[in-house]
Amino acid sequence: MTAAPWTLHCTACAYTVPGDRLASVCPDCGQPLSVKLAPVPRTAVTSAPDMWRYAAAMPILDGETRVSVGEGMTPLVELPELAADAGVARFWVKDEGLNPTASFKARGLCMAVTRAKALGLSGVCVPTAGNAGIALSAYAAAAGMKARIYAPKTTPPPILGSIRAYGAELELVDGHIGDAGKATMQFAKDSGFFNVATVREPYRVEGMKTMGYELAEQLAWALPDAIVYPTGGGEGTIGIWKAFREMIDWGWLPKDTALPKMIAAQAAGCAPLVRAFNAGEEKATPWENPVTHASGLRVPGPFGDRWTLRTLRESKGGAFAVDEEKMRTSTFRLASSSGIDAAPEGGCGLAVAGMAREAGLISSDARVVVFNTGSGASYRW
Repeated sequence: MTAAPWTLHCTACAYTVPGDRLASVCPDCGQPLSVKLAPVPRTAVTSAPDMWRYAAAMPILDGETRVSVGEGMTPLVELPELAADAGVARFWVKDEGLNPTASFKARGLCMAVTRAKALGLSGVCVPTAGNAGIALSAYAAAAGMKARIYAPKTTPPPILGSIRAYGAELELVDGHIGDAGKATMQFAKDSGFFNVATVREPYRVEGMKTMGYELAEQLAWALPDAIVYPTGGGEGTIGIWKAFREMIDWGWLPKDTALPKMIAAQAAGCAPLVRAFNAGEEKATPWENPVTHASGLRVPGPFGDRWTLRTLRESKGGAFAVDEEKMRTSTFRLASSSGIDAAPEGGCGLAVAGMAREAGLISSDARVVVFNTGSGASYRW
């Protein structure tokens, strides 16, 4: 294999390793690894109609196969009516539900499977609250690889049906995604399949960061004042922030560009990051008895908790939790006022935008982007 022009760095200690080898978490401290690439100019962005327009800024070698089915370049929709609701000057929704596998997870699993394929792996596995399972199943099918998915029995049936349709092996477990995670780790140990769980390998974040590049490009290479991101495992929030820092460091944006406040939106019935953020803690204590109809937010013990909390604080952002009824009302409001097929996670984001304004975290003249992270169709049965 050709030496990779990137390195992997621990997000918590001094460990570093070349990027030309299979890697999971840091072997010294057990925390996530992050990719560091050499700077590339903004002129390297191509006219490709998907996230691969940013291939020069992604960990892929010339000539390597991109395991792709058209992910990325999702719409950024401005909604003046919802700006008024939130009490801000301008308001956009970035609709990730229009990705090939109906959620933002397509970006991360596309990149993870691309690297797994390049490294010669034959099988991959993942625990899922739903959307990651669909994405891994689809990209493994596209790559000709085997996939095993572990999901809670409470996962919405349309999501489970999609996983089965892509030909992956599906195992249902009692409990929540944390229980699925334990089963996945045991299976990976016993089978030799590679575990691509959220931030337990370094490349899913590299796919996620393309949301940050896209957002800047869609806003004519500018950034909003605040971004509200529905947050379960944290990789979307982490990835977008990584993209912003890269764009500043690489000269894609002026050095004095003001970076957005990153605001995490969670469900009141499963809000470990909100609790940790408000308590000033560096890591999150797992949430007991997680309950929410937004399955993507039912992540009681996110492995990327330290990295996510650090991102929120570096950005001078925040974290808010929404109760189930408010989430349902906001989801309906988002869908019925815009035509966007909003998932409950998107409704959670809309509600949090208003909460952040009421709390004074964002001002009345702010430009705010809320991410709808998945399709509402996945929740209807």
